Amino acid sequence: MEYLDLDFNLSDEDIALKETTHKFAKEVMRPVAKELDEMTPEEVIAPKSPFWDFMKKAYKLKYHTILLPDVYGGLGATTLQQSIIIEELSWGSAGLTVQLGVASFHAFAASLVPDDDMIKDILVPYCECTDASIRGCWGITEPDHGSDTLMAGYPSFRDPKIKANCMAKLDGDQWVINGQKSAWVSGATIATHCALFALVDQSMGHAGTGIFIVPLNVPGVAKGKPLNKIGQRDLNQGEIYFDNVRIPKHYMIAGPDAFEPMLEIVLSATTAFMGLLGTGIARAAFDEALAYAKERVQGGKPLIEYTHIKMALFHMLRRVEMSRVLSRAAFGYNQNTSTPAEEYSVMAKITGTDAAFQNTNDAIQIFGGNGLTKEYLIEKLFRDARATLIEDGSNETLAIAAGHKIIETYPRIF
Repeated sequence: MEYLDLDFNLSDEDIALKETTHKFAKEVMRPVAKELDEMTPEEVIAPKSPFWDFMKKAYKLKYHTILLPDVYGGLGATTLQQSIIIEELSWGSAGLTVQLGVASFHAFAASLVPDDDMIKDILVPYCECTDASIRGCWGITEPDHGSDTLMAGYPSFRDPKIKANCMAKLDGDQWVINGQKSAWVSGATIATHCALFALVDQSMGHAGTGIFIVPLNVPGVAKGKPLNKIGQRDLNQGEIYFDNVRIPKHYMIAGPDAFEPMLEIVLSATTAFMGLLGTGIARAAFDEALAYAKERVQGGKPLIEYTHIKMALFHMLRRVEMSRVLSRAAFGYNQNTSTPAEEYSVMAKITGTDAAFQNTNDAIQIFGGNGLTKEYLIEKLFRDARATLIEDGSNETLAIAAGHKIIETYPRIF
């Protein structure tokens, strides 16, 4: 359905982009996502899977370059346009939207501190790719570490007693990488490149991490089987193993001396991205519930005529609007400043993903028993939304880290 956008500054180009993206989400993403949801993880990424047709279509429309500037061949969208695109794509499929986002992660990381080699070897080839043959992933989560790796500035982040599962050691003009990234790495088993976060200096704890670009076709790289999970089943996830993997010295993007501020820059984008993703899911749930309430007759009248249904729909739309405003604001601010306020992106992530989960839950209640069946989209939306409360950092852990930053940073008010 059409929604009222409270931003009077939307240009004709912004509106046209929204409409074009929504059409792609409705006509391409929705059908493919439903089909993939009913497949095994192995079938999803099999050579003849509709997943690959989707990826090629998305790449041709440059949706894989949403986060990249046009100077390298990226989409070159404004931050507002990026927000609009992410929300619309997420309305179509949360899992496939995350897949497009992580596909660009090695290029996104390279764009933060680009040099001539990175531009030539990584950024330009990725942006020019139209057949989905170049795909990145974000290698940060480990068997023993998840959300704790995102807590930059928190006391435990610099605890040298915390051991990493993946480490990098400099050997001459090469980095040697050993260890494992866990099964939750999105896009891992189909990725050609990895933006790898690996520990360099154990004495600094997580803060001693470095960021590397690792081509995954080099000797010593192995991948696990794709992960089987309840939600976002159209999103490939899996493990990556590194056994004496060697990469050039200049493939390090940032070392321990710059890691914490660089991590904040990365997280200010990814957590706000998740807020926008949640907004798209929450809106999809509202749309489904509203349409169903108008059609479904109970007790001799449509559900929409019952007071409690009207109230439920009001609160669902309220959550969508709150999530959209905060997520757009946090994403736009943090993409346009050199000192991001990551705590606001965390607020956006938690607000958006909570809205997605609450709206999908309320929508199932409106659907009643039908909401529990695979005949209707809402049960998939519910499963997809549940994943977002943990995805890219559990909401509880992110809130702890952001709360600590607020206490340490903000002045007292008397």
